Amino acid sequence: MTVDKKTAKNVTNIIEGLGMNSNPETISILEDVGTNSKVDAIREMTSRALVRKNEHDALKVVITNKGKGINDMSTIVAMSTINELLSLSDKSEAMRVLSDTVEMHTDEEVRDNARSVKALMALS
Repeated sequence: MTVDKKTAKNVTNIIEGLGMNSNPETISILEDVGTNSKVDAIREMTSRALVRKNEHDALKVVITNKGKGINDMSTIVAMSTINELLSLSDKSEAMRVLSDTVEMHTDEEVRDNARSVKALMALS
């Protein structure tokens, strides 16, 4: 699927705008539209925008959901999300969500990914 430069720029601007907006509804918009996109680049931008919000509900989307964020099937999306998590200046909320995921999530693969990312964050 090819996207022209104007469309790509518009999509980037929309995702960045939603990421900066403090309205809690933007989290569900980013999750519904961005993290479910068929395009890796859109999922990657969306995951990074959610991490940069550094809010519990936004972090939960990219940490606890199978097929999204750190659990994305695309290595590029997963690694980009992990790098964004590692670059947070305040990692406390992300660490809480990771800990809760490790302790309580029902999917073993999601728990394992959260455990690995939590270990990386503890070292950073």
